[in-house]
Amino acid sequence: MNEQQRARRERLRWHCRRALLELDIVFLRFWAAQGDTLDDTTASALERLLELEDHDLWALVSGREQADDPQLIGLVERLRGLGTAGDHT
Repeated sequence: MNEQQRARRERLRWHCRRALLELDIVFLRFWAAQGDTLDDTTASALERLLELEDHDLWALVSGREQADDPQLIGLVERLRGLGTAGDHT
């Protein structure tokens, strides 16, 4: 991993810190499972997801709302698969 990729990954990790505890838990598990294997496609989708307000993001992760973008749908499904999203709704 080059320095630019490392900086992008660390910036994304920082932006995953959210005001909602439920989202913090989901993203902590995401980073633990993802490790250093975050690819550019997933990083791009994650950047777009993190632009959302916490309540809108939680609505997607918890399954109350659906994303329109197939790339976001795939990432949201991965986040849900970490076993926390449905436990708090």
